[in-house]
Amino acid sequence: MLVDDDVLIDAGTGIGDLPLEQLNRIRHVFLTHAHLDHIAGLPMLVDSVFDENFDVPLTVYARQETLDAVQTHIFNDVIWPDFSGLPSRENPMLRYYALTPADTVKIGLKEFHAVDVRHSVPSLGFTVQNSCGSFAVSGDTKSNETLWPVLNACDDLKVLVIEVSFPDEMEALANEAGHYCPKTLTRDLERLRHRPDIWLTGMKPGCEDRILDQVMAAAPDSNIRMLERGTVLQI
Repeated sequence: MLVDDDVLIDAGTGIGDLPLEQLNRIRHVFLTHAHLDHIAGLPMLVDSVFDENFDVPLTVYARQETLDAVQTHIFNDVIWPDFSGLPSRENPMLRYYALTPADTVKIGLKEFHAVDVRHSVPSLGFTVQNSCGSFAVSGDTKSNETLWPVLNACDDLKVLVIEVSFPDEMEALANEAGHYCPKTLTRDLERLRHRPDIWLTGMKPGCEDRILDQVMAAAPDSNIRMLERGTVLQI
């Protein structure tokens, strides 16, 4: 998810849709967690924007557990170069910034607030705020007690991007894998005191229409749509 022109939330294969000139403007990447569909594009991004004479480094923000996984299993000089030592250890192009839940990072006029969520690995969601309002991205999560109080504290919440990966027929698997299904998602949506635009993401391929129908049937009065590649959200 590209925020303005300089920040990514997660770095999956979707960054392949961006031309090189757009990739070159990205200098901040917030990772929700270390699963491959959320980090697969990160090595190629770093390689594409690498410049020995850079002005601003590329910084990756995530939980320490996520950063450890990325450094150990990808940027390890075996799978991919360790760009945290290039062009030198003293002045690297790639830098890491460890986040804990409730941390806030300010980039220009935007504030990124880290929120604890429940997944099968340590994960974060994010709220993003500027003077025009705020939006939130859940990352991958199942029913939890931590995201909703933070969302309710955002009086100007305009948009919520939230995952729902499995149809209701696979509720047990969804819970085991740390994901929402329509039943558990719409139950949690009842906690929300605001009425933002809700965009669904993370659906299993081939199940999109069934999941969307089940969500809409369970929450007919909510403004719910399915997020697709190329969607532009304005706050």
